[in-house]
Formats: sequence, C-alpha cells, structure tokens
Amino acid sequence: MTMTFPIRWAQSALFALCVLTLAASAAAGQHDGSEGDPPPEHLLGFSAQSSHQQRQLEARFASQLDATNLSRWMGRLTARPHHVGSTQGSRNVEFIARQFAYWGFETEVEEFEVLFPTPIARTLQMVKPVAFTAQLNEPPIGGDSTSRVTQERLPPYNAYSIDGDVTAELVYVNYGVPADYEQLERRGVEVEGKIVIARYGGSWRGIKPKVAAQNGAIGCILYSDPRDDGYGQGDTYPAGPYRPAHGAQSGSVADMPLFPGDPLTPFVGAKPGVKRLTREEAPTLTTIPVLPISYADAQPLLEQLGGPVAPADWRGALPITYHLGPGPATVRLALTFDWKLVTAKNVIARLPGAQRPDEWIVRGNHHDAWTFGARDPVSGLVALLEEARALGGLVKDGWRPRRTIVYAAWDAEEPGLLGSTEWVEHHATELGAKVAVYINSDSNGRGFLGIGGSHSLEAFINQVARDVEDPQKQIPVIERARAERILRGSPAEREAARERLDLSISALGSGSDYSPFLQHLGIASLNLGYRGESGGGSYHSIYDSFDHYQRFGDPGFAYGVALAETAGRAVLRLAQAEVLPFEFTAFARSVSTYVDELHELLTTTREAHQELNRKLDEGVFEAASDPTLAFVPPRRKGSVPEIDLSPLHAAAERLATSAERYLPLLKSVAEGRIGTSQRNRANLQLAASERALTRQEGLPGRPWYRHFVYAPGFYTGYGVKTIPGVREAIEQEDWSLARKQVPIAAAVLLRYAQRIDQAAEFLRPEAASSLN
Repeated sequence: MTMTFPIRWAQSALFALCVLTLAASAAAGQHDGSEGDPPPEHLLGFSAQSSHQQRQLEARFASQLDATNLSRWMGRLTARPHHVGSTQGSRNVEFIARQFAYWGFETEVEEFEVLFPTPIARTLQMVKPVAFTAQLNEPPIGGDSTSRVTQERLPPYNAYSIDGDVTAELVYVNYGVPADYEQLERRGVEVEGKIVIARYGGSWRGIKPKVAAQNGAIGCILYSDPRDDGYGQGDTYPAGPYRPAHGAQSGSVADMPLFPGDPLTPFVGAKPGVKRLTREEAPTLTTIPVLPISYADAQPLLEQLGGPVAPADWRGALPITYHLGPGPATVRLALTFDWKLVTAKNVIARLPGAQRPDEWIVRGNHHDAWTFGARDPVSGLVALLEEARALGGLVKDGWRPRRTIVYAAWDAEEPGLLGSTEWVEHHATELGAKVAVYINSDSNGRGFLGIGGSHSLEAFINQVARDVEDPQKQIPVIERARAERILRGSPAEREAARERLDLSISALGSGSDYSPFLQHLGIASLNLGYRGESGGGSYHSIYDSFDHYQRFGDPGFAYGVALAETAGRAVLRLAQAEVLPFEFTAFARSVSTYVDELHELLTTTREAHQELNRKLDEGVFEAASDPTLAFVPPRRKGSVPEIDLSPLHAAAERLATSAERYLPLLKSVAEGRIGTSQRNRANLQLAASERALTRQEGLPGRPWYRHFVYAPGFYTGYGVKTIPGVREAIEQEDWSLARKQVPIAAAVLLRYAQRIDQAAEFLRPEAASSLN
C-alpha cells in the first residue's frame, strides 16, 4: 500500500562527488563536527566475543542470497491478479506456505472473514454541456504480457466507497485537502450539493472524500494528473516508467485514521461468528460515492469547467486551462458494489527460540495486490522469502536462534491493513506479552535505503546499514543514503547528514502493516525499503507488472537482495542479541524536537491569526480582490490562548537524562560483565519499553490508536503526527483539548523514562550480586 510519488533521480556528477567524499571519510573514520567517535567494532547488545560470532553468522547468511530466486518467484506470484479472496491469491498462499515449511519453519495459514466490496457497476458520464462517457478501463500495452490478462482482474475503483447514483455540477478542488476548500470559499465557489474532482497527491486518498463530504459534496472523483503522475515526470509506459494516459490508481478510501482493518470488526479479530457492525454502523466507510479515473478520462470533464481560473499552484499538466467551476460541466456518477465477506489468509512461519522462546522478532510483508502487484507488494515479499530461505539454510546447518523468529506474509493489506490488523487484534494479549520488535517492508526498488520506525531502534538500524554494501557504489548503504540527503534533503536534513555519523530515521504514520503493531499494541517497529531511482507510474494499476518491474523497478534484483540482506541482518541481530539493542538518545532527541515544534506551532498560529485579523481590519482583502470574482474574505480568527507546554519540556528533559544514563551501560554489555539473570530482566523491560508510550484509552476521538508519540494524521492519513494528541488539538484550534492533552502526553513520556531506568538498573555491573 505504501506509495512513493514518482520523482526523477539523476545520477549527477555532484551526487557522485558526495558519495565518494563520504565513502572516503567513512573509511577514515572522519566526519567534520560529528557527534562522537566512530562506531565501535562491537555490535549493540553483544559482547566483543559474541559480536565476532554474530558477524560470522551474518556473513554466512548473506553469502546464500541469490537474486535469481527473487526474479523467479516474482514471475510466478504476479502471473495473475491476486487480490484478497481471489483464486490466484489462494494459490500464492499455498506456494508461500510450502516454501516456508520446506525451509524448516513451523508454518500455518490463519484465516479471517473480512468485508471486501468489489464493483458490480461503474458509470461516469458528462450530461452537460456535452455528452461524454468515461472509459474507466486500463487497456493492454504492447510489451506488457500480463496487461492482457482479464481473469479475476478488478477494474479501477476505490474500496469502501458507498453505493450511489448522483448527478450534479462539477467542481475542481485541487488535492481536496482542507486548505483547498478554504481557498474555494474565499473565491466564492460553492461545493454544497456538487460533485468534486480532485487530483491524487497532497494527502492520502481516503482523506479526499471525507473532506469533500464534510464540505457538502455528494460525490467525489479522483484522478492522476500527469504533472504529478504521468508525462510531467518523464516518458510514459512502455517507453518509460510513468503512468500512461489511461492508467488509473485504485485504492482503499476507508477512513483509516479512525482505525485500520476490517470495517465491521474494530478491536476484535474478524473470525467467523464474531459480532459485526452493520454497514450503516461502520464509521470508516465513505458517506459519498467515490471513483478513481485516468487523466485521459479526466481531461474532457475538466475542459468543460467554467468559473474562476484555478490558482497557479493548482494547475496540472493537461493541455487545458484549469477552471474551478462549478459547472457548466454536469456529471452523473453511479456506483454499485458487491458487499461480500471474503477469506483473508495470513501465512505465519516460526523458528522457535532456543533460549528465549517467549521473546519474538516478527518480520512481515503483505502478499495481496490490487492486480498483479510486482512492485507493490511482491518486490518486498520476494526479498522476505529470500531472507527466510537463507535463515532456513542456517538452521539446516545446525544453528538455532536465541529468540523466536516469526515471518508473516499478510493478506488484505491493500484494502486497509486487514490481514495484519485482524491478526494483531485476535492475538493481542499474546503479542503484547511476547513481541519485542516488528520489522516491515512493502514496496522496493532501485536506489537509496529508506528507514522509518521507533527511534529507540535508530542506532541499531544505522549499525546494520553500515554492514550492507550498495550494489551500485560498493559503499555502505548508509553512506549512499547520507549522500542523497546532503544533495537533496531539506536544510535541516543536509546539516544533520554532514554533522552526524548516524542518520535519523523517519517517524511512522500509516500506510503499511507496521501500524497495528506500533500504534495499537505499542511494539517497537521498523519499516525498510529501497527507493528513488526506479520512477513511478505503475502504482495500484494493471501496469504494476513483472515486465514493468524488470525494466524500471530493479533490473537484476540487486536491490531486492540488498533489502533481504538489510532486513535479514536486522532479524538475526535482534534474535541473537544478548541484550535487546535498544538505545534511547535518538528517541530523546526526537521528542525534544517534537516538543519544540509544538511551541513553534503555537507561536506561528498566534502570529497568523493576528496578521489575518489586522488585514481584515485594514480592508486589505477587499481592496486586493479581483472585481470579476465573488471573492469572500476569510473569516476572522479568535485569539490563541496561552497553552502551558512546560510539562512536556520537563518530561523531555527527564527522558534525555534517562537516555544518557542508560548509554554507558551498553559498554558493560560489550565487555561481557552482565550476568544471565541481569540480561533476562533487562530484556523484559526493553521488550516492553514501547508499550509505555501507549494508553488504553487511545487518542481523542480515535481510541484504536494508542501510541502517544506516533500516529497517522487525522487529515493526512499516511503522514505522521508526532505527539498527536497535543499537535492535532492545536492544529484544529481546540484549545481546551490541547490543555488536557499536554499533561497526558507528559505522563506517558515520564513513564517511558521510568521504563528505561528500570532496564538500566538490571544492567549495572553491581546489580549482579543482588539478582543472582
């Protein structure tokens, strides 16, 4: 499900210079202004002796990885459409389960009954001022062998749109986010009772119909503008990777910021016989009909719009003048769905731990797709399978993991993380007690390592990435990622990449299967993948095919092997570490940044209100408005009250103190001065540390999301909101809620600091006598 917007990445001489310079400085152990010494030879959580043994084990693992397996498996798994409930999906599950079992894993297929509507009828017609009927179909393309396969192929549609038959004038709403509707209001453009057309981008697709309905629209059309996703990026398929004229992006529009998973069974696994909501009761279904179309189908509709000319930054790349409407274009949108339950099938494969079987490291990637799904998700899935095959080889040679390793191939991710969410909800008690870390991947391609996740794992995954060689540049993948940030990052990212030996990782919002682990159960998580040099254009369409991926995604599957090695080394280290390799200074630093951002948000909001009201008092808006437009001045804003953030600042400082006190104790682990009882007790605290950042009551208005540091935004979907209870209250100008959320978030951070302190107590060398 995770989407990467298409961007062209040129291999410039400047970029090559960055790579060479960083490679040389890494080899010399030098970085101007770095925050400390070069990384030690020992691995986090290992003694010096066990570090050497672990590196030998990982070398054996990496030597077994073979790109030909990834190519062969992708060809097989993408031969037919394999959405949840499909015949090919079941065949793929049988194949994946057989492979795991053959490699020595204890393997099962666990099933859930989930709601998955599919189209019965889709109609989009323009009835005024001229007649036009949208094609709503993706045609075969020469050179793409599977684009002619139609058996069980789903047409372009948005899952969890309601049925509907509406006719109304059309309004162009840009990306369809709240700020766009504010602009329309100021231009006197009415949306009430209209059908809106929005281009993909700017937010997750499910936000667009939600905001449209909140503004009174009765229908929503989504399209891929070629500026964002087509010839505005480069040559279109098959000449290049980008979306062709009749390519359309399918996808779920469930209101996942409320909760992911089966819309009828929130908080419980969707097993047969479980109590279900009715469709009328299900809050994540849309309230208006929604349909995705291609830019070839969108152009005739947009051509017939009148009204004001769209602002400059609203204009796409179609050869037309973009107008806002409403009308005179009038369209009929009619949709009917088969609202059926289908069987989602998760493949769960285990290697039991020899010493700590009740501490689990879980590694997952989904297997379902909208159609053929070569990039999304099979590029990530085949890397996961190759990891598991290589681990199985180690097992056949007599190796056993210290902790239990669980590999999962999730079903029904594309409609809204259904397979993983239902599994997590159904097994919540056991998983909350046993899972130490979850590692996710999704789509993969040629380019640069991308890492998101819990910042307590930042130092750990940086160390892993130093040991993986980039297939193109033969330098550590972390150094190539650093070069990208120096060349293309924001000013803050460039400065940090130059000054620090490690790279910061991104906070996680939503969009893939880490969400139920991290944000519902509070399990420390990572999301890994390579990206940036393979173009876009195939996302959620029939052109996400084996042929497209071989040409543009990752020719030769070198970066598929890189992902298998990166995630595989991470799994092995987490499974084998004497002490779980958490390190908390990066988290403390991130939290301090988030608190500073809240202060800045309050300040900028207050200043923006004051400036707006000043302009209204001076009549600036009326004087500057275009007399040909029915320009409506913005509404006067109320004053922004003082919000006392000092509890959060104090909690962030306390957290930083705990993190700094914990850091030297990792040296005791490296020196082998920690006894078995100490390690065991410390591991119990560390495995559960992320849980301290959750509250059973959940976030305001959406109790499924229990993590109080990372959550998807209510109006961003995939995009993360950090310290979300406070941040979103400020953004929504709910000052009373903001005041209530500050001490709650501060208490969560203090509880986390206490958990760090508890783990630290067990790692002090002097604690050995009292514990033995």
